[in-house]
Amino acid sequence: MSVYRVTELIGTSSQSWEDAAGIALTQAQQTLRDLRVAEVVEQDIAIDEDGSFLYRTKLRVSFKYDAE
Repeated sequence: MSVYRVTELIGTSSQSWEDAAGIALTQAQQTLRDLRVAEVVEQDIAIDEDGSFLYRTKLRVSFKYDAE
């Protein structure tokens, strides 16, 4: 029997929502083991004062819970 924990991540990118999601997952893989599923929960764009865009993707990520 397995137990999984679910947490939310927000990735940002000046390129695209897909890139923002990839950045968040790549960073999460450095500290979380056994990532299983990533679900896109929300996407938005922040607009800076200079008019540039910052794509933001919120993900719900599940990973195997290890009590040790």
